[in-house]
Amino acid sequence: MPLPLRPLRISHVGLRGIVGQGLTAAHVIDFACAFGTFLEEPGRVVVGRDPRASSQMLYEGVVAGLLACGHDVINLGVVSTPVIQHAIRWLEARGGVSIGASHNTAEWNALKFFGSKGIYLNTAQASELLDIYHLRKFRLAAWDQLGRLSEEPGALDYYISQLAAVYDFERLRDFRVVIDCCNGTSSILLRELQRRYGFDWILINEKLEGRRFAHDPATTAEMVALQLAPLVKPLRAHAGFLFDVDSDRVALATEQGEALSEELVLPLLTDFLLERNPGRLVITNLSTTALVQEIAQKYGAQVLRVPVGRQAAIDALTSYPPEQVAVAGEGTGAVMMPQFRFIYDGIASMLGILTMMQERGRLLGEIVASYPKYYMIKGQFPLVPAAVPRLLMELQERYADGQQNTQDGLRVDWPGRWFHVRVSQTEPVLRVICEQRDEPPAELFRQLSEQVRRLMS
Repeated sequence: MPLPLRPLRISHVGLRGIVGQGLTAAHVIDFACAFGTFLEEPGRVVVGRDPRASSQMLYEGVVAGLLACGHDVINLGVVSTPVIQHAIRWLEARGGVSIGASHNTAEWNALKFFGSKGIYLNTAQASELLDIYHLRKFRLAAWDQLGRLSEEPGALDYYISQLAAVYDFERLRDFRVVIDCCNGTSSILLRELQRRYGFDWILINEKLEGRRFAHDPATTAEMVALQLAPLVKPLRAHAGFLFDVDSDRVALATEQGEALSEELVLPLLTDFLLERNPGRLVITNLSTTALVQEIAQKYGAQVLRVPVGRQAAIDALTSYPPEQVAVAGEGTGAVMMPQFRFIYDGIASMLGILTMMQERGRLLGEIVASYPKYYMIKGQFPLVPAAVPRLLMELQERYADGQQNTQDGLRVDWPGRWFHVRVSQTEPVLRVICEQRDEPPAELFRQLSEQVRRLMS
């Protein structure tokens, strides 16, 4: 039985919660004032939102807070987060705010904050923003220095131009693709791409919806198997793609209607991008499949593993020149590519995978079948914080024969097998992940589960 989620989360990533029950208008206005104060000198701030019923209310609060701090707000309307991030650089704005809860269900909403380069705030910046929010020391403008609100209708065109500069759309028109939009912002972008370039795309769940999505917007194999995968083969499509509401994540189905693990998105794009730039660095987290490592080794590349969470990935990215990094991402279907200034973008990922299929003359299922087979088992257990240090110490002693990493809980590696035990950043649970090459790690997962239950009871 799924464990209940906390109705409000305030963290380095931003503000997220169940609207009304946890997330209120007061939180939104205060966070917007904190961000306006964090940006210091008045300037332009880009704001966009997803179609959730609560997003209009959050939008009004964000605008009020930013205007009160003397910033000019540029409203993009209902757009995806990647569109907002591209627009920040295009409009030379001081930052931006995305309103939308991505993979969460309709009662949730969130605020995500970006700096002038259009990427998430790093840890130091996010810590400063949180300090301002908690201290409530806002820098408010005088009555005659308040900001102004305007609209920018050209952001979608600019975003499409960025995609067109990287991908040869003409060569992708021969693919028939089924796409599950999950009633989110991807439908706006995909319809416009289809209108302009004549793609053979079949969109399902494309109507924007604010209160009830066709299904949970998680980019998992389970969600792909619900509606998307059964349609691919009967419609004679070459592949299927599923987006979350914000279209920054993507999940996959093969031409045979097989729902693929979300863990495969990053390995596929690692293969695609390292073939072009062998030897460049791959950045991912400690819970992501070891298949990434095998593919990177084929191209003479190293994999840098960081703690779970987008903040750690952004911190790692800022430590390296962009030309040294091939790709960054996680096992959720969220991937960042250097061609798009390291923005999590599901549509760019989809086009990258289609380009890979076109260049290699192979369908998605054929490419995936060429990879070594890895089996992953994931579990979560109720958290007893006081028991965590003892648990990690016992695990270190019990599995001392493996290579240990303690950046984020404990990860232990052996040839062809590993596990990761960590405390979730967003839920009151302890996560256990095991992966093994060629066969499921059932026995390892059983042993870990028994030890966790014994200490967490």
